[in-house]
Amino acid sequence: MQIGRLIRHTAATHWRTRMLFPSATLDAIEQAIARVEGAHSGEIRFAVETGLTPLHILNGMTPRARALDVFAHLRVWDTEHNNGVLVYVQLADRDVEIVADRGFQGRVGPAEWEAVCRLMEEHFRARRFKEGSIAGVDAIGDLLTRHFPPNLNPGVRSHNQLPDRPTLL
Repeated sequence: MQIGRLIRHTAATHWRTRMLFPSATLDAIEQAIARVEGAHSGEIRFAVETGLTPLHILNGMTPRARALDVFAHLRVWDTEHNNGVLVYVQLADRDVEIVADRGFQGRVGPAEWEAVCRLMEEHFRARRFKEGSIAGVDAIGDLLTRHFPPNLNPGVRSHNQLPDRPTLL
């Protein structure tokens, strides 16, 4: 058991999360998602979690495992073309995870997703949460545009299947 991790998660407060991701930042992230989704047919969900429960920590849950749970809970997999992407920010562990649906298999490699995570974490270390979040959304948008172009049928626009508003867990 990792006592330091347990203390870090127990001490993490929702108040601090609201301070790092105020309404203006959530609005900016939502606008960035809406903007980039206009250039492709993929779907992006953004979730921020303050910390895990003591039971999660005692059971050794990793940020990646939690991101997979959140991916299912938010139904990111429930898109027409299996091209949903979850950006999961876990503040207590200072970790960013990206979970992509099965439509990305063989299209986007783990190194590309990892590069986006490291880009965001670099901004977050410098306390630039808004800028880092938008940079991550833009980078994901570039990957989605490459692999899932917008609906090219004239007069038919891809519909938004997932909410653009970031979720605070």
